[in-house]
Amino acid sequence: MAMSGWSCLVTGAGGFLGQRIVHLLVQEQGLQEIRILDKVFQPGVKEEFSKLQNKTKLTMLEGDILDEQCLNTACQGVSVVIHTACVIDVTGVIHRDTIIDVNLRGTQLLLQACVQASVLIFIYTSSVEVAGPNSYKEIIRNGHEAEHHESTWSAPYPYSKKLAEKSVLAANGYTLKNGGTLYTCALRPMYIYGEGSKFLAQMINNSLKNKGILISNGKFSIVNPVYVGNVAWAHILATRALRDPKKAPSIRGQFYYISDDTPHQSYDNLNYTLSQKWGLCLDPRPSLPLPLQYWLSFLLEVVSFLLTPIYKYRPPFNRHLVTISNSVFTFSYKKAQQDLGYEPLFSWEEAKQRTMEWIGSLVEQHRETLKTKTQ
Repeated sequence: MAMSGWSCLVTGAGGFLGQRIVHLLVQEQGLQEIRILDKVFQPGVKEEFSKLQNKTKLTMLEGDILDEQCLNTACQGVSVVIHTACVIDVTGVIHRDTIIDVNLRGTQLLLQACVQASVLIFIYTSSVEVAGPNSYKEIIRNGHEAEHHESTWSAPYPYSKKLAEKSVLAANGYTLKNGGTLYTCALRPMYIYGEGSKFLAQMINNSLKNKGILISNGKFSIVNPVYVGNVAWAHILATRALRDPKKAPSIRGQFYYISDDTPHQSYDNLNYTLSQKWGLCLDPRPSLPLPLQYWLSFLLEVVSFLLTPIYKYRPPFNRHLVTISNSVFTFSYKKAQQDLGYEPLFSWEEAKQRTMEWIGSLVEQHRETLKTKTQ
């Protein structure tokens, strides 16, 4: 496969991860065009992308992942597709059908568009949640790809991501319209943190409204979160590897866990480590025992179900959320290291520093807002 004159489409390019991938892609050798697709680009994102226009042409496309005509147009003349677009929801805010439509049907439509446009490579951003955890009692430490871990949850996010990943890996070897062959792989990142994370921003803002107390929801977990810059870097390396005739045969149709050297810790400890400099602290009150949290969430789900005909009640937490937030569930990146040549681009210290500085800007914004309101 030629190393020059190639082009790449990134879906979800305006998102937390997608933006990082685009920033790294512009440095790739021989890349002539990056098409960046998202439903809506925020003004700040458009401005940021316009600064990247250099030797590589950047084409911004606003469109829906469920719009077949949009996908067909976006894929025409493209060599590589990096598919990050998805809906993430673990609390039940977004309707189940919407999540499954975007995450599963959108992926399947994009694969069809790739076949019609004779796209050679498809890289899918999956999730560690396709592997579980299925029970907070189950302990997985330094899991790897040779072990069979599969989510059994019917919750829409893990369910849709699992089926979408299966569709992507099953599409490896498809015959393209021009007679060529489609090659695919999937990356399963751990929980992604870093500057720009909507989850982190929401957690910080909620804590600031709660007198600087971090709301505990993952005290009993042991996980290995991954910095967003390292996840983006893994996508670049996957692109390089699938375009390399020597490396590609062992990567096609495979999935890879993507973690880094962030210390294994609880979600609560991660949040505290990243925000303590700004005066935020852990909730000193004791947490409910984990089995009690689980069965309480079950009762709330029952209440929600019974009220459905007359009232839409959304519980503050559910069994799936309690489980994923409080499990011992860590995975190794050795296979990605071996096959993709993956090494974290950012150290834990650098990732921590960058994230802490961003959190500091959120705290400052909050203080400025309070000042304005009191004047």
